[in-house]
Amino acid sequence: MHVVIFEGSRWPDFAPLSFTRPVFMLESGLDTLLAKQIRALKPSRLTLWVRPGLKDYCLREVVPTTGVPTTVNTPLDDEPALLVSGRCLFFAPLEHPGQRFVVVDEDDTVIRKAYTTSPGLAPTDVLLRTAAWLKLLDLPHAMPQSRLVHYVWDLIGWNEETIVADAIRSGTPHVPLPAGPYHVVRPENVYLDEGASIDPGAVLDASRGPIVLGRAAHIGANAVLTGPCFIGPFSTVSPLSIIRPGVTIGTRCKVGGEIGSSIICSYSNKAHDGYLGDSYVGSWVNLGAGTVTSNLKNTYGQITMKIGAREVPTNRRFLGSIIGDHTKTAVGTRLNTGSYVGCCSSLAGQGLMPRFIPSFTFLTGRGAEPFKLDKAREIASAVYARRNRGWTGVDDDVLTHARETAANIEG
Repeated sequence: MHVVIFEGSRWPDFAPLSFTRPVFMLESGLDTLLAKQIRALKPSRLTLWVRPGLKDYCLREVVPTTGVPTTVNTPLDDEPALLVSGRCLFFAPLEHPGQRFVVVDEDDTVIRKAYTTSPGLAPTDVLLRTAAWLKLLDLPHAMPQSRLVHYVWDLIGWNEETIVADAIRSGTPHVPLPAGPYHVVRPENVYLDEGASIDPGAVLDASRGPIVLGRAAHIGANAVLTGPCFIGPFSTVSPLSIIRPGVTIGTRCKVGGEIGSSIICSYSNKAHDGYLGDSYVGSWVNLGAGTVTSNLKNTYGQITMKIGAREVPTNRRFLGSIIGDHTKTAVGTRLNTGSYVGCCSSLAGQGLMPRFIPSFTFLTGRGAEPFKLDKAREIASAVYARRNRGWTGVDDDVLTHARETAANIEG
């Protein structure tokens, strides 16, 4: 079956993370939304529809990982195709109705999925919501069979469920725990990949849900992990750390302190003490020692988050920070409840940080000033070099795209 995963026109709702990646590349559970979509849909060939500025990123970073023949931004041909929003979160395989259909959301105006034969339909039709795209709304309606992610905090709220579902359905290695001087509750719920290691005194409590340790993941001495949680490949949990339920740590991260109900994307570090709760942290982020997030208002009221000019109700009582790629915080940084921190920003201010910090901002005790693109590029390339990764023209293009997109979305 030919499957098309499309971004759609709602990608700005996932700012600042969507400035540097398509929405379907957001991490959740044990992997990305796209990985779950491929598992659930089992395509024989795949097409990705993304913003033009992210096409080369997809060709380099995404296409080699899909496991099926994949093209980017190719219009539909004469073959029937299943079109699926990149915001779909699957917990089980799709049961295909076997005939043309559409699944809609939000007052029957937003297309979640559609199975159709529409030669010539292209990514611009989705982004601009052309007549050809809206014509799909006339197809027979079907059941969703997935959740639709509306904002980043949905991924935070659903992450415990997602970890459990991924551990069961993704073919996660489940080798027996070697004997060691550590304590494990419900060892049958602890999933270890090759080379994962646990130091003396660590506690792994899988009574509430699975604990998954990726390839060569390392748990430091006397750390306490409570499932469901996931420590990604080649990531390290510092000694004495507390990892609470609902935590996803991506690939090659270093984490420490206390983390609860949060997602930290690959190549980011929070290596020292400090609390991170109900938050989503992008890639290539470094949180300095003692960086803490507030995730609950003193009034215990509902939290809103500012995205550009909009104040968006989250319908959540607990929400920390959403932090874009390549952002750095200084020692002792304090982040407010429901904070938006854009990509490529540097925070070294005093006291409680503002709730809205635009991308490419250098914030100190003297106030905020623009963080120049050349300086952001210089720092990002230096960080890449520390991980034995070269900075390429594609990385340059993504950073430039992020700068231009942020200016339009954040104002």
